[in-house]
Amino acid sequence: MKDKKKEKPKREDSQKAKKRESEEPRETIESLREEKDELLGKLQRVSADYANYQKRVPKQIADTIGYEKELIIKKLLPVVDNFEHTLQNAHSAEDLDVLVKGVRIVYDQLRDVLKSQNVEQIEARGQTFDPALHEAMTQRTEPDAENNTVLEEFQKGYKLNGRVIRPSKVIVNRLVSEQKELQQEDREAQEAPEECQTAEECEAADQE
Repeated sequence: MKDKKKEKPKREDSQKAKKRESEEPRETIESLREEKDELLGKLQRVSADYANYQKRVPKQIADTIGYEKELIIKKLLPVVDNFEHTLQNAHSAEDLDVLVKGVRIVYDQLRDVLKSQNVEQIEARGQTFDPALHEAMTQRTEPDAENNTVLEEFQKGYKLNGRVIRPSKVIVNRLVSEQKELQQEDREAQEAPEECQTAEECEAADQE
């Protein structure tokens, strides 16, 4: 009888152990399912935020561009007003200097507007020719000026935020001595005998 009583608790312990073992995978599965649902929820929220971001950014860019255009136009309107006043008074102006003064005021205002937008003129006249800043339209010889110096401007150049948006169109000084040296080099290059590529060509050249 005693052995049967001992066997019964052992059997119950074994059954409890098996029950715990069967419950552990279920708990693990349930934990993984909850983790998966949580990650899926986060992913959906991130996807929704990104979709809203894609819709929002183009509108923000368009609004910013529109706002900047409005600011520039507002700055230009006083310039246009003064220009109109100058044109209206041009016929009644008794003194040409008054008219020139009005045009100068308009010009200075316009330059101030450009400067406020980080637009600056490129220095050209009297400067050494720089192909990164200047575009040579023609050459002229002035002995009193240094060689390769900009003599005149056809059209002013401009930079925007330090970057060239239009080079200056200029006349460049080319001294006669420099021109002669270039011409002499061209003549020498044309008159120089061609190098023979084979022994037959060399023999034919010697016979000539």
